[in-house]
Amino acid sequence: MREKEYLKKHYAAMSLSIGMILILSGGMMLTPLLILVSNPEESTHVLSFCLPAGCLAILGGILWWLFRSESNTTLSVQEGGIIVVVSWMTVILFSAWPFTSVLGLPFSRSVFESVSGWTTTGLSVVDVTAAGPMILLWRSIIQLAGGAGLAIIMMSAIVGPSGVGISSAEGRGDQLVPHVRQSARLVLIIYSAYAGAGSLAYWAAGMSPFDAVNHAFAAVSTGGFSTRVESIGYWNSISVEAVTLSLMVLGNLSFVTAWFLWRGKLGVVFKNGEIRLQAVLIPLAATAAFIWTCQAIYPHMGKAMRVAVFETVSALTTTGFSTVGYGNWNAFGVALMTGLMLIGGGTCSTAGGIKQFRIYLLFKMLVWDIKRHFIPKIAVAELAVWEGNRRVFMNDAGLRQVAMFVFLYMVTYGLGVLVLCAYGYTLKDSLFEFASALGTVGLSMGITSAVMPDGALWAEILAMFFGRLEFIVIIVSLLKIGRDMRAAGPVLPGFIQRHSNAK
Repeated sequence: MREKEYLKKHYAAMSLSIGMILILSGGMMLTPLLILVSNPEESTHVLSFCLPAGCLAILGGILWWLFRSESNTTLSVQEGGIIVVVSWMTVILFSAWPFTSVLGLPFSRSVFESVSGWTTTGLSVVDVTAAGPMILLWRSIIQLAGGAGLAIIMMSAIVGPSGVGISSAEGRGDQLVPHVRQSARLVLIIYSAYAGAGSLAYWAAGMSPFDAVNHAFAAVSTGGFSTRVESIGYWNSISVEAVTLSLMVLGNLSFVTAWFLWRGKLGVVFKNGEIRLQAVLIPLAATAAFIWTCQAIYPHMGKAMRVAVFETVSALTTTGFSTVGYGNWNAFGVALMTGLMLIGGGTCSTAGGIKQFRIYLLFKMLVWDIKRHFIPKIAVAELAVWEGNRRVFMNDAGLRQVAMFVFLYMVTYGLGVLVLCAYGYTLKDSLFEFASALGTVGLSMGITSAVMPDGALWAEILAMFFGRLEFIVIIVSLLKIGRDMRAAGPVLPGFIQRHSNAK
């Protein structure tokens, strides 16, 4: 009986949190209507945003009203995972509504575009030349919100269920300051400052105000949606590329690292393993791409160098902007880009992939294991890494978690590649495209489009969703729901009724 009471209390708190996320998401769906100030002809699409926004707000309001008494309940990481999975799935489905209503996309294509936006991937099935400003802005807004995370937005905006469980489940385990809500607000302040500064910088570099805002939103979220078919290559501008590179690197940083950078603690920043890995990987990858791929394709050295640097940084940070197509790239260049996309960006950032910290830790494990053979057997060897301003000694449990994640990631990657190959795509294209989907990157060989078979599209949809929220969170959340349903037994049918009567 005690366990059933515990479950009722905590599922009420989870429902309250989901309700608040839905209310905020409903309000966010109205933000594209701001475009009516400059484009009044877009007023024909107002209902396409107001209807799903209203549905989200009503659904969220019902959950909030029923369970508002549980606002002070502290939730675990597993319970936070349930909130994240349920709220993300719900918001993604409603966010797909405008793509169907305005552009007439089939359900699978609309869901694909919505998932790609929220997971900050950037793969697209929308013809941007046929889409109006309201839809283009909506794509950028969901990438901006997806990069921050629904739980972070909720915790920074209003009071709800407390504890680090919710933010940890969404990939924000490290806190900037001890207080969870203050930390969430600082994350949004940093994030908003990036977006604002990026918009101004793009405008100064020659973009129109509309293009500047859209690309700033997509760059800081490491999302990659563009208003142009050619992406950043449309402008062919060193200034635009320089702004983009800066925003991609900033978006790739862990928010904890960004916080130390803001406070001028450069010594702490440069101790970070991810920063050290980037300092090695980016020059090496760019040099390799220049020598063995770009130099032969682009005759002007300046152009070849720009392409090599931009494309490798875009792949590693999982942003997905591009200045060229990859149809004429050789096997080395494609393999290099695929490897960078698998490595991915910074932990607790907006980026995806395996994450640089895990790769850095695996490298440290390799070095440590080699060193063990050259030290006395009685000596004690410890594996230490820097996390923020703390030197942390890794234990076996932490190392197993990293190894298990990498194993699951690569198994999923292999299965996804097989699915794409089964639909007739070449191995080279399949390796590249699924690495992009699973790493939430957005770079493409051109095979992801509105004419892609449904089975291949849904494989990429699942890859983007698992890649953004990470495997363990989703798996554990689903298992916990199943276990709790068995433990609750006949209690659940009267769950809502009792909470309703209690009001």
